[in-house]
Amino acid sequence: MRTTILLASLLVMIVAGCSSGSRLNPRNWFGGSEAVTNPDLRRADIAAQDPRPLVNQVTAFAVEQVPGGAILRATGLPVRQGYFDGELIPVADERPIDGILSYQFRINPPVTTTAQGPQPSREVIVARFVSDQTLEGVSQIQVVAAQNALGTRR
Repeated sequence: MRTTILLASLLVMIVAGCSSGSRLNPRNWFGGSEAVTNPDLRRADIAAQDPRPLVNQVTAFAVEQVPGGAILRATGLPVRQGYFDGELIPVADERPIDGILSYQFRINPPVTTTAQGPQPSREVIVARFVSDQTLEGVSQIQVVAAQNALGTRR
């Protein structure tokens, strides 16, 4: 009985140490997105495996913690309407390089000529689940587009 109370007290103290501002709190592991520069990822050998072009721009990127991992959600902005089948394609077989886990935002262009249209009509939102095992040793996640890249840090 005493062991149970001792363990419960210890657990309460550990959880209390994970305050909302603490880096120990898993809900704080990934903050807001920020611009990153890494042109080498745009030239990665993924084009040979996936012929879809990179989306023109990534306008938003968020990481949402869920049981067993995280959901990566990115908003892309193609140059015109009609792009489809967007996907976050992992770079380096979804292994972190120097603590950075990278994805390319690839998307199919329309089969016919389409209008440019206003920005909201061109936005494409994609998501990808990433397991806790994949996130081990990751300090930053980034999404690469043709014109920019956005990332978030732990």
